[in-house]
Amino acid sequence: MIHTDVLIIGSGVAALQLAKKLSYDSNVIVLTKSYVRQGNSNLAQGGIAAALADEDHPTNHYKDTIEAGRFTNNHELVKEMTNDAPDLIRELLREGCNLDRNDNGELFLGLEGAHSHHRIVHGGGDATGQKVMDFLVEKTKHIQIIEHMTVIDLLISDDKCIGVKAKNTEGEVKSFFANHIVLATGGLGGLYSFTSNENTVTGDGIALAYRAGAEVCDMEFIQFHPTLLFVNGQCKGLVSEAVRGAGASLVIRDGTRIMKGIHPMEDLAPRHIVSQTIYDHLQTGKQVYLDIRRIVEFQKKFPTITAMCHENHIDISHGMIPVVPGCHFLMGGVKTDHFGRTSINGLYAIGEVAYTGMHGANRLASNSLLEGLFFGKRLAEYIHSKKEEGVRIQGFPLPMARNSTNERLILPDIEMVQRKMMNDAGIVRNGRQLKRHLAWLESFRIQKLLTCSLDDKTEQEIQVIFMLITAWLVTQSALLREESRGGHYRADFPYEEESWLTKKVILKQQSTQGEYYEQIKAAYAT
Repeated sequence: MIHTDVLIIGSGVAALQLAKKLSYDSNVIVLTKSYVRQGNSNLAQGGIAAALADEDHPTNHYKDTIEAGRFTNNHELVKEMTNDAPDLIRELLREGCNLDRNDNGELFLGLEGAHSHHRIVHGGGDATGQKVMDFLVEKTKHIQIIEHMTVIDLLISDDKCIGVKAKNTEGEVKSFFANHIVLATGGLGGLYSFTSNENTVTGDGIALAYRAGAEVCDMEFIQFHPTLLFVNGQCKGLVSEAVRGAGASLVIRDGTRIMKGIHPMEDLAPRHIVSQTIYDHLQTGKQVYLDIRRIVEFQKKFPTITAMCHENHIDISHGMIPVVPGCHFLMGGVKTDHFGRTSINGLYAIGEVAYTGMHGANRLASNSLLEGLFFGKRLAEYIHSKKEEGVRIQGFPLPMARNSTNERLILPDIEMVQRKMMNDAGIVRNGRQLKRHLAWLESFRIQKLLTCSLDDKTEQEIQVIFMLITAWLVTQSALLREESRGGHYRADFPYEEESWLTKKVILKQQSTQGEYYEQIKAAYAT
């Protein structure tokens, strides 16, 4: 058994920002199921949004965020984040993080979709996430980070989260106890066959929290990035929105611009509109391309994308990059308050795994790294201020027991889950498909997966179990929200409904048996 002050599950920007801020007067352990750098933060190409230009203001950034989120955001929290954003960038620079500058030595500020001003700070051109991760990894060298440790359960005692159980690569189960347990496990892109996400990002933190009894919120809101490199029927990586911000346009083979007349911002329209437009063309058999011929010095400006194209035998000298939409970002997640506290005492969530209301129904481009920096700092300040009020563990109390069974679980393979999620709960949804998909998921006995012990399960079985639980939450939520808004598009309810503007779909395990669907249906909050 290992005990520490703060235990962080995950190793992206939100996790390492928190660890960095806490490490001065708290003992911190970070657990990650793969390598520290193998996650979405390291892949982030776009940048960090902050109103730094003289002609810009945080109020503009706030308004753009609310508009992209289709007005369902937590307005107060958005205002605080957009106001703090310039100082967070200045802090990175002051502490030695290397960000891109123009020929005059000033920060280079790019433009991305749904932004009204140039305000995107970059590092290494299109390698911002990697630059920020390099900086944070260097700043957290003194912290104990345990790699290849998969958390399989949250330990709950007297309605408090007191620790976790985790498995190493040898299959050994270890227990970690802490006064504060923080989920920073990222999103769920790995549930889908087309995704920009790292393959380790499969919704683990959400499944862990839900199994433990925490509330999850608005899981139907999933952003599909419009432009993933598409080669031989497969996604090969993200083509940043910054490419369109630099002048690229979306076209079909004959050069027709597909966003003309669709939205006033055309190729820089909000992501859900661009993704749905591309999807419509793909459904008619038309491949969509990014026309980059108007971008001067493309290779210099976008070295990561250039290398990715070369690796996949796409000749960018022709100026056409084949693209397809894919799962990119989860706006819903484990429900938290303004500080990252979940509905379970002692358990917190930050970053993409958390639902804070920051992004509403659709995330504004380049607000994700910003959110990680903002909440990592914010939660650190909260834990510092409440240090004496943390969940104090007297000895090692007996946590909630899980049902042990030797019964063999019948589980689908990972590729089948991904394929069915893409087809039935992807970019365009309808009630008939969602009900069919829900029945398929429930055929694997979701209720059993929520309560069974995972101690004796293999690494792949655990991954599939977590994927099924999280997929079930997405599908259930998508079925319940009978409107289209942001990242959630229902072909049978194609318009935003005013009555849904203030509603949230909140799902929580019930301790009693009975009509589970009816219990969930009542879990709307206004």
